[in-house]
Amino acid sequence: MSDLSQNDRDTEAFSFGQIQANQLSFRVAMAGAGERLALCLHGFPESAISWRHQMQPLAKAGYRVWAPDLRGYGGTARPTDIEAYSIESLMEDVSGLLDAAQVKRAILVGHDWGGIIAWYYAMRHPSRVEALVIMNAPHPACFEREVRRWRQLPRSWYMGFFQMPRLPELALSAGRGYVIGQIFERMALDRTQMPNDVVEVYRQQACEPGALTAMINYYRAAFRGGGAWRQRCLGYQKITIPTLVIWGLQDQALVAHNLDGLSDYVTDLTVMTMADAGHFVHEDKPEQVTGHLLTWLQDNLVS
Repeated sequence: MSDLSQNDRDTEAFSFGQIQANQLSFRVAMAGAGERLALCLHGFPESAISWRHQMQPLAKAGYRVWAPDLRGYGGTARPTDIEAYSIESLMEDVSGLLDAAQVKRAILVGHDWGGIIAWYYAMRHPSRVEALVIMNAPHPACFEREVRRWRQLPRSWYMGFFQMPRLPELALSAGRGYVIGQIFERMALDRTQMPNDVVEVYRQQACEPGALTAMINYYRAAFRGGGAWRQRCLGYQKITIPTLVIWGLQDQALVAHNLDGLSDYVTDLTVMTMADAGHFVHEDKPEQVTGHLLTWLQDNLVS
């Protein structure tokens, strides 16, 4: 992998390929050759390499692992209009990737925005999800409740800022993506697991032409574009597939109260909280998170 230094042992665990799905070209990190597919969806402002710690352990455990750069990110195509980043389009990407992998169902693993997509996909396409793993991403119904409360509202200020035209892109791109770097400086609890060369990749990817607009359009399509309202009108179908939620309690963007009442929306639910991890839980504590993930999959999937 050329994006990171050669001494990063985790990057040797996977290779990249370009996959055509949902009429877009996706850059996908791949590892393993098992019959079961684990599809790992990253969050803002990252890319597929955020799963660098989990991919090889999953592959060694017998899974085929795909971690795509989501639409607009990294080496994946960047549609230009806001509605192209609607939650409906993002769910169609998941279906397209599963079709490209030639699987009927997959283990869906998501963090942050990837987790939001995974929540919705498990609700709207339950027959295509074998198991659901969410890391620091609130269920839409729980977030809808919490964002109206003072304990969450001030942490979500940037979502309103992102609705403005052009200014968010200018702010985030200044100084070669200085603010992008500061997100990890401030929110990643263990910087030894988030080294400077990884952060530099995220900064460079965000500053590529059109990338920041694409990344911010996720928020614009959800709120200004009405995607969140459309999904709310459909209702929140109860998720019955095995679901694991791993949550770093030191998350500066999302309060742990987003976990309250989650069992009202998920019947087969396991919640693991980690007191010494933050928003980027799978990077703060990769060994512990990966261990929890593999143990849970072994205990909850029928062989």
